[in-house]
Amino acid sequence: MNPAVSLHPGAFPIWATLALGFVLGLRHALDPDHLVAVSTLVSEERSLWRSSLIGVSWGLGHTVSLVVFGTAIAVFRLAVTPRWSEWLEFSVGCMLVCLGVNVLRKVRQNPPLHVHAHKHDGVVHSHLHFHVGDAGHSHGHRTLKLGGRPFVVGIVHGLAGTAALTLVVVTAIPSLALAIGYLLIFGLGTIGGMIAMSVLMSVPLALAAGRFVRLERMVRLAAGLASLSFGVFLAWRVGLIQSLW
Repeated sequence: MNPAVSLHPGAFPIWATLALGFVLGLRHALDPDHLVAVSTLVSEERSLWRSSLIGVSWGLGHTVSLVVFGTAIAVFRLAVTPRWSEWLEFSVGCMLVCLGVNVLRKVRQNPPLHVHAHKHDGVVHSHLHFHVGDAGHSHGHRTLKLGGRPFVVGIVHGLAGTAALTLVVVTAIPSLALAIGYLLIFGLGTIGGMIAMSVLMSVPLALAAGRFVRLERMVRLAAGLASLSFGVFLAWRVGLIQSLW
C-alpha cells in the first residue's frame, strides 16, 4: 500500500527530497484501495466540482493522520510493528466492505423507475418517472457526505499507510523539520492526485446524469461491487494468508 524508496542522509538536497515526496504522494493516490474507496463516494455525485471536493476531503483526512502519527513516530522513535500494520490494513478492508454495501443498498432502495401520483384540478393521476439515487430528490445533509465521510475514510487510509512511509522518513531524513516537511509535501501530492482521480471517475456519471439512466445505475452498481469485493479480498488476505488471527 505504501511507496518503498531508499533515501540516505545527504544523498539528495532538500528540494529534491521534498519533490520526491510530492511525486510519491501523487503515486500513492493511485493505490487500488484508495481508488476503490473514493469511487464509492464519487458514485453518488453527478457534479465534477462536488467530486473534486470529495477528493480534497479524502486527501485532507489522509494527510492529517499521516502527519500527526508520522510526526509522533519521528519525534518519539515509536515502532510500528508488522502486527499493528496488519490490523490497520484489515480495518481498511472492513471499511471498503461497508462502503460497498452502502452503495448497493442505495441502488436497491432507489430503482430508476418510479410511479408518482399527481393531482391537477381535483383529478389524481400517476406518472412513470425515471431517476437514479436521490437525483432531484435530495433533502439536504450534503455537507456531511462531502466533508465528514470522505475525511474519515481518508484518516483510516492514512493510518493504514503510516508504518512504511514513516519508517522511511525516520531512518532516511536526519532533520525533524525536513521529515515533517516531507510528510506535508507527500500529503499535498496525495491530495492533488486524488482530486484528479475523483474528477476522472465522476466523468461517466456527469455525462450520464439525466440522459442515460441505465448507464448511471450500472456505474454505481459497479462501484459498489468493486468496493465490496476488494474489501473482502483485502480482509481475507490480511486475516488468513498473513495469519492475523
